[in-house]
Amino acid sequence: MIIFPAIDLRGGKCVRLIQGDFDKETVYSDDPQATALKWQSMGAKFLHVVDLDGARKGSPQNIPAIKKILDAVNIPIEVGGGIRTLDDVEEILSLEVRRVILGSVAVENISLVEDAAKKFGDKIVVGIDARNGFVAVHGWEKSSAVKADELSKKIVAAGVKTIIYTDISKDGMLSGVNAEIFAELAKSSGAKIIASGGVKSLDDIRALKAAGIAGVIVGKAIYTGALDLKVAIDEAENNAY
Repeated sequence: MIIFPAIDLRGGKCVRLIQGDFDKETVYSDDPQATALKWQSMGAKFLHVVDLDGARKGSPQNIPAIKKILDAVNIPIEVGGGIRTLDDVEEILSLEVRRVILGSVAVENISLVEDAAKKFGDKIVVGIDARNGFVAVHGWEKSSAVKADELSKKIVAAGVKTIIYTDISKDGMLSGVNAEIFAELAKSSGAKIIASGGVKSLDDIRALKAAGIAGVIVGKAIYTGALDLKVAIDEAENNAY
């Protein structure tokens, strides 16, 4: 199982939100480049970068910060947030980002997801962010009537093999993960699932690994020191699936 340290960008700074609420923000660093280097030095093999401003405005907003991260590290990164056209996808991939995360557009324009998957293959992943099983869009500020499990099947049918599933109710809460919901989505969709939301301890890493989850995004737990990233990576990789 792969551990993905999260770097959430807002105004060029590295921040964390609580349950996606832009009014509940903690700034952890005004230097995302240094943060990326820190996680790399602790053994991270892949970084998860989200452009929060982009998610809100509908187009990438933090490209200078993303470029700085790419210049600093020699491990791959994936980027999401406001990527809603093929031009956006091409722009982000042109920076030598390994993977692009499509989110809201999967709800609103599944044909674009299909086109992107055909053109870029495994460089395309889709993020499903849900509250109580229903998908939220536009930086989590709007709820939809779309069920996460139904959307996941459409995404796989469109040619995408990996889904990042965020349990919004747990995100930024350090309340522990619900491994079952991730395992159920993996089973019903047939996709590789990367879990996000609520990780607070090694017990969460163990539970997700035991559930056969492909990867897990860690955020607040490593920023606050509740979870040691080195130890978490060792736990995730030993006896890996």
